[in-house]
Amino acid sequence: MSTMTTSDKVQIAYRVLGEGPRTILAIHGWMVSSTVYDELAERLDLTGYRLVIPDLRGAGESDRPESGYTVERYAADVTELMDVLGDRSFVLIGHSMGGAIAQWIAAATPERVQGQVLLCPVPASGIPFPPDAAGLFRGADNRESKATILGMACTNLSESARDRLLGAGASIPSKCIAEGFDSWSGLGFSDRLKNVTARTLVVATDDPFMPPPFLRQTIVDPIAGARLAVIRGAGHYVQVERPDETVAVISAFLAGLG
Repeated sequence: MSTMTTSDKVQIAYRVLGEGPRTILAIHGWMVSSTVYDELAERLDLTGYRLVIPDLRGAGESDRPESGYTVERYAADVTELMDVLGDRSFVLIGHSMGGAIAQWIAAATPERVQGQVLLCPVPASGIPFPPDAAGLFRGADNRESKATILGMACTNLSESARDRLLGAGASIPSKCIAEGFDSWSGLGFSDRLKNVTARTLVVATDDPFMPPPFLRQTIVDPIAGARLAVIRGAGHYVQVERPDETVAVISAFLAGLG
């Protein structure tokens, strides 16, 4: 892992795989770390690509500051990372909250994003939760709560993968969990999706929280030219639950970019 320092003095850890001329930035979601992309990184043919996978602030090997756990700040962090690496344009892969971060970047700096693949993404409109569910998510700073959420969200998660995800989330501070949840669940920048010019593919699954019709209505329809692909037999962590199918879909998308 390498590190860079953001404009607000937070160290962000990241890894780079491959040496191709086109850069792919993979952004992980809430409650996990960059290890959520391990299966994808092992399987994706990186001929012609450089894959950059950061740990967002609060997760993995990155710093754990007192604040800054918002979609806007996460987007600034990874955009600054791209500046440090000298990438003026790139392809985005975003999972869950990482999908919302990708949408933010694609809407704010459309000239920089060549394409984006959004895996079970949180929409720009956020996700309203009833009070009891919001309490569970916002207070998910212990293994039991995280395990409950994974059990609700996933349909095909192996025990080993479940333990790895729980391990990745074990060191995430409670302030990151709570502030991050408040940010992604309460998003409201749908009006900016009209600014997105990047070719966009939304990957949906049998995710009980974000089923295909919901993602079509909230993301695919508002983004010009966006397409929807559905991988059945997987839940929210599609790249972990169905890695081969996910890599096949991403590879086809990358090939289509030319």
